[in-house]
Amino acid sequence: MNTLIFLNQEVVFKSEIGGSLAIYLAVIFLLIVISAMMSGSESAFFTLGPKELDNLKEEDNSNSRLILKLLENPRDLLATILITNNMVNVGVVILSSFVLNEIFPLNSNSNEIVRFLLDVIGITFLILLTGEVLPKIYANKHALSVAKLTSKPLYYLGKIPPISWIKYFLVNGGSFINKLNKASTVKITSDDLEQALALTKEENSSLEEQKLLEGIVKFGNTETSQIMRSRIEISAIDEKINLEELIRCILDYGYSRIPVYRESLDNVIGILYSKDLLPHLNEKEDFEWKKVIRKPYFVPENKKIDDLLKEFQQMKMHMAIVVDEYGGASGLITLEDILEEIVGDITDEFDETELVYTKVDANTYVFEGRTALVDFYKVTDVSSKEFESTKGESDTLGGFIIEQAGRILRNNEYIICDDVKLIVESSDKRRIKMIKCILPEMLKENH
Repeated sequence: MNTLIFLNQEVVFKSEIGGSLAIYLAVIFLLIVISAMMSGSESAFFTLGPKELDNLKEEDNSNSRLILKLLENPRDLLATILITNNMVNVGVVILSSFVLNEIFPLNSNSNEIVRFLLDVIGITFLILLTGEVLPKIYANKHALSVAKLTSKPLYYLGKIPPISWIKYFLVNGGSFINKLNKASTVKITSDDLEQALALTKEENSSLEEQKLLEGIVKFGNTETSQIMRSRIEISAIDEKINLEELIRCILDYGYSRIPVYRESLDNVIGILYSKDLLPHLNEKEDFEWKKVIRKPYFVPENKKIDDLLKEFQQMKMHMAIVVDEYGGASGLITLEDILEEIVGDITDEFDETELVYTKVDANTYVFEGRTALVDFYKVTDVSSKEFESTKGESDTLGGFIIEQAGRILRNNEYIICDDVKLIVESSDKRRIKMIKCILPEMLKENH
């Protein structure tokens, strides 16, 4: 009698276990389906292109509007998908372990190996294949239909605690981290950008494209003194001349904006715009033309041209007088000079094409002494690092030679910098007029 009761209890216990396993397996299957939907929805929503979005706007039904509404806050949508997916996957792992404990109890060494393989490889493979890989492959091909299928579940999941609570802290925590990252942004030097540009240069990219990119990279480090028109090249007007002489000067110079000085160029009192004088062309010779000049703008020699460009834009100006540390005029810079640093030379029908250098052969050039160092670098493709580090206060090729030699070299005397030989072709007591440049072997091949 006791044996019969025991057998009946064992049958009832086994049937209860069998029923529980069936329930657990059903729940695991349901969770895997939910995981597949979440993974598929992630691919579907974030691969919708402009064409699909336009179609949704044209459909204008509740489902389409809901998809567009979810995409308005992509971070909230992604947080809902990831939180739900991770919670479901954790549930699958826990329930699968419980089922395996019933099917393969740990009572022998052989069972331990089987359990390890099933736990680590079997469950992981099941989740990856059915809950991640296959759904995403399908969703990539049927993005719109999957998005429509999962839009309502995702909308309501984002409203239900604890998913809504976790989503709130996750999204806001991400925003806080982004702010911290912005505060600790890694600074990249212009040298790093130049190296990256050299490494990423494509064989089919044109020389013009490469020079444009190089100009943009070097733009922020270029100082006003490097590209300005030097003092001796400035065409200016004395305030004492009369209207007739003024008109003659404007015609001779051919510029639309001309500095006006008092006594010497170190005392610039204004900028004359030729167009401002047009209404007064018929005035008498004693006309006080100085009343139409505009206030000059002065900038220091070491001002960066990217900052100056912003100031020109804000002040709606095109010209500035460059002054040295003592307040004297050392040069003049225009908006055109700044833009030419990026896009190259800008010429119009009034510009005269001047031959500022002569190319004798593949590795020999002849430059004027007043040639700016930046122009010398552009023409010869010589690296500017060595020249810039030793140039001192000089901005022209002739000034560089004087800076290095400590005096004005005579004809046929030379200096060598970074394997570049600079020979004085012509000079006088005041300045170096012509210079012959012989490039090193490495640059010969490039030319």
